[in-house]
Amino acid sequence: MSYLIAVSGKGGVGKTTISSLIVRQLVANGMTPVLAIDADPNSCLDAALGVKVEKTVGGAREEVRQESQNGLTGVSKQEMLQLKISESLVEAHGFDLIAMGRPEGAGCYCYANNVLKSVIAQISGQYPYVVLDNEAGLENLSRRIVQKVDMLVLVADPSNSGMETLKRLYTLANEMEIKYDRLLLIVNRLRSGSILDRIDEIKAFTKADDVIVLEDDAEIASFAEKSENFLQLPDTNKTLKKINELILTIKTKLA
Repeated sequence: MSYLIAVSGKGGVGKTTISSLIVRQLVANGMTPVLAIDADPNSCLDAALGVKVEKTVGGAREEVRQESQNGLTGVSKQEMLQLKISESLVEAHGFDLIAMGRPEGAGCYCYANNVLKSVIAQISGQYPYVVLDNEAGLENLSRRIVQKVDMLVLVADPSNSGMETLKRLYTLANEMEIKYDRLLLIVNRLRSGSILDRIDEIKAFTKADDVIVLEDDAEIASFAEKSENFLQLPDTNKTLKKINELILTIKTKLA
């Protein structure tokens, strides 16, 4: 049975950075293999993890559609799709990565989402830990690409609007009947203590199991600006240490 961690929040709050650090520390603590899922159409989790996605679920869907229309395949559409999906899986040390990507043709993401849902159901059982980096909001979760989340991580910036966003995301998650066992709130890039007096209020409103406050991190900002992957971040990094504490908590509870 896989332990699934889903990271969500509005755009620009650091979801992908946090997702990559979670993957890194799962691997560092021997909790492998890890399946990292980039469910954001603007795929960038691969760069954060120091790998490169050549093919995506959305791209595979478009290839199969085109080949089927041109009569270029001698196997069923589903078999061809499964083959191309398997080719899109990026293998790395301690983790594998699959990306949803963006469909190349016109139309909605409905089919691509269904394909991703099927892929996750088929392959996630091979991994003890799965980290899902969502697009902004709760879109992927609301489309039920996963049926249940062990830990839902909601990320926000340290502003009053960020705190209100956490409330809205919590309310939305419950309205959508998203199932999760634990709720973790992360307030990212704190520069002053002015927002700390709202932490207890937000925790009480959301009934969160825990809240992690991450201070503004110049080292991580520098890595991001230089497009350096976070696997190279030194173990002494203050943000990484807090993420590692989270991973050790999970490891202890599941031991």
